Amino acid sequence: MFEENPNQRIWINEVAPRDGFQIESLIIPTALKVDLINRLSKTGVSKIEVTSFVSPKAIPALADANEVMAAINRPTGVGMVALVPNARGAERALACNVDEMNLVMSVSETHNLANLRMTHQQSFEQLNQVSSAAKGSKTQLNLSLSCAFGCPMEGTQSADDVMHWVEMALGIGITSITLCDTTGMAWPTQVHSLCKRFIQTFPEVPLTAHFHNTRSMGLTNVLAAISAGVRVFDASLGGLGGCPYAPGASGNVCTEDMVHMLELMGYNTGVDLRNLIQCAALLPDLVGHDVPGQVLKAGHALDLHPIPAYVKTAREHALGRSTSS
Repeated sequence: MFEENPNQRIWINEVAPRDGFQIESLIIPTALKVDLINRLSKTGVSKIEVTSFVSPKAIPALADANEVMAAINRPTGVGMVALVPNARGAERALACNVDEMNLVMSVSETHNLANLRMTHQQSFEQLNQVSSAAKGSKTQLNLSLSCAFGCPMEGTQSADDVMHWVEMALGIGITSITLCDTTGMAWPTQVHSLCKRFIQTFPEVPLTAHFHNTRSMGLTNVLAAISAGVRVFDASLGGLGGCPYAPGASGNVCTEDMVHMLELMGYNTGVDLRNLIQCAALLPDLVGHDVPGQVLKAGHALDLHPIPAYVKTAREHALGRSTSS
C-alpha cells in the first residue's frame, strides 16, 4: 500500500458546494457560492459538484441551483456536476447544460427510504427516467451508490448487492459509478476488497470513491482504494458535509488534507495546494463556524517556521555549560 509513486496520476472531484453546503444552517448567498466555485475551478480539481436540482422545500440551501449554474465560469477541463434526484431535476439540469448529472441510490433500502423516500424499485424507475431524458445530450450520467460499504440501520452491505446495482445501472445507460461510504463505516481491508472486485468485474467502467471521515479512517481508506486501483476521488473543501439522513455521518474527507497527503507521497493530483488552502480559508466566514480540515490550521508539513530568538540564547547557555564542565 505504501510505495513510492512518482507522478502517479490521481483525479480529485470537489463536492463542497453541494455536499458540504446542503446541510449548513446558514443559507450562503448565491454570489458567494459563485465566487467560491470560480476560485475552485482554478485550483486544478477535475470536477466540481456545483449544486443539486432538488426541491427547494427539501433543501432550501440549494434553492438557487439554476442561478448558480447560470453565473459560474465554465473553464475547459473542469467538469461541472449537479446532483439530480429525479426526472424533473434532470430537466432543469439539462436546461443548464451541466457536464454531468450525479444520480443517487442507496445499496441499503432502509437508507434509500430515509434519504429518497423510495424503495429500490421506485429509485431504479427514476434512474431509468433520468437516463431516458438525457439521451441525445452531451451530459454524462454517474450513479453514486450510497452506503456501499455499510448502513447504520442495516449494517455492512453485501458486495454482491453492490455489484448487482452497478450492473443494473450500466444496463440503462449510466456510464460511471461512485462507491460511497456515506456514513464513514468503511475500513481499509473492506475498501480494498470491494474496489478491487469492482475493477476486476467492470474494468472499463470509470470508478470514483467517496469517503467520509466519521471514524477518522477517511484518508486511510483513500490509500486502500488507491492500492486496489482507484484513481478518482470525491473530497470536500474543509471537510464539510455529511448525510442528513444517516445518524452520525459527519463530514467528507477533506480535499486539502487529501491533496496534501498525496502530494507528500509523490502522487500527481494536478491540484495547486496553496490555492486550495486559500479557498478553504474562506469557509469559516461563509458557514459561520470552524471546519474540520487540519492542513488549513497546521499548514503544509514541510513548511518551516522561524527559529525563536530564545533558542539562540538557550544554545549559548547550553554550550557554556558544556565548556565549563
